[in-house]
Amino acid sequence: MEYQAIRLTLERPLASIALARPSDDNRIGARSLRELVDACQRLRDDDGVRVVILQADGADFCRGWDDQVLAADFEMAPDPFACLATLPQPVVCAIQGLASSAGLELALACDIRLCSDDARFSLPETAYSMLPRAGGTQRLARAAGRGVALAMLLAGEELDATRACRSGLVARVVERGVLAAEARAIAESVAARGPIATRYAKEAIHRGQDMTLDQALRYETDLTIILQTTEDRAEGVRAFVEKRSKPQFKGK
Repeated sequence: MEYQAIRLTLERPLASIALARPSDDNRIGARSLRELVDACQRLRDDDGVRVVILQADGADFCRGWDDQVLAADFEMAPDPFACLATLPQPVVCAIQGLASSAGLELALACDIRLCSDDARFSLPETAYSMLPRAGGTQRLARAAGRGVALAMLLAGEELDATRACRSGLVARVVERGVLAAEARAIAESVAARGPIATRYAKEAIHRGQDMTLDQALRYETDLTIILQTTEDRAEGVRAFVEKRSKPQFKGK
């Protein structure tokens, strides 16, 4: 597929998906959704990619859906950003300017979010007698807490970068000029760790949220036992014993 709404860049072990329609405020349309699904499938099947960065060109991360998607007869999957949320690789999201509606929902489908100091977050749908269409009611409450989610959805409150960080919506706030570099530094830090371990850690956290604590602890133990059978686990132990700071992981 030839991409027009997004840009996919491979620099293994890193990969980057960029929203590439700044002239249209990076609004998400039918083509954006198709291209995102295609890009995520390519990354899912690429064993050389250990971390994915999601970012955007232009002044704003994403101002929401385009007019075509908002039309009453547009058919959308129940979770249109599941392709991103279910990637086995950790996903780092860099957010600048406004992340509204679909923009915020897209960011919520990622694992680690950081934003520029001028970032703003909103879900304005109820003002137009609509509901978020891509997981906003569910992922926002899990990321930032029920109180923050209700204030944003019911009263239309907008979060600035400071409040977003305080609530847990983003992990870090940085100056706009260093946002891309900071996102890359985080991604490189993740990529330097055991790739199977980071994937299992992501899986344990996400799946554990829907389990009781006892079930989640057993699931964590199961993943630990599987991990102990891998070559990477053995290499990590050797590196620790030999006091090597950089184990040579192979993803096996």
